[in-house]
Amino acid sequence: MTATDPSVPFDPYKVGRARDNNSARGHGSGGPASKRVIVAYGFWIFLLSDIVMFSAFFASYAVLAGNTNGGPGGRQIFDIHNVAVETVCLLLSSFSCGMAAIATGARNKAAFYTAMIVTFVLGAAFITLEVREFVSLIQAGDGPSRSAFLSAFFALVGCHGVHVTAGLLWLLTMIAQVYAKGFREEMLRRVLCFNLFWHALDIIWVAVFTIVYLFGAHA
Repeated sequence: MTATDPSVPFDPYKVGRARDNNSARGHGSGGPASKRVIVAYGFWIFLLSDIVMFSAFFASYAVLAGNTNGGPGGRQIFDIHNVAVETVCLLLSSFSCGMAAIATGARNKAAFYTAMIVTFVLGAAFITLEVREFVSLIQAGDGPSRSAFLSAFFALVGCHGVHVTAGLLWLLTMIAQVYAKGFREEMLRRVLCFNLFWHALDIIWVAVFTIVYLFGAHA
């Protein structure tokens, strides 16, 4: 007999359970989210926590920027040409990183390796220029212990540099994992997270370049 047979009693609870079971098979409001969505959501929370940390560094720098203790300020020590080259390197690395993500979606290993290697080279050039800047400042006696301004400067810019260095190490592991495992589903999620991380570092650097270097050099 069918459910429309008047001889069969109507059970609303059975109908509700059937609807729940049917809707739970998909994603969204009727069922669990996909692993890709869950991983991306969790990684966004990590990035937001990182942004909160950088916000604290920016706030500290804004408060201490004028406390030079009789030492040099940004106008005297910042080399805008050097920092502009750093910025170009990092922004270009963001483009190549995006190309790596497109290559991942297309399952093109050659394009993926090429884009990731270009990203690594540009990121390494950025770090090299930044380390050279730090070394020259310290050799000139303008290290982080010279004044509160320099302490805040080294802390903010150095923290970003540490993140870029960690990103470069992560990039190398991504290349090795794709080489060993191919474009599995978990690899696609990891590439997605790496792209989010790298682009976030670019956005933070634009803020550093504007607030610290441009404003500081013309203060």
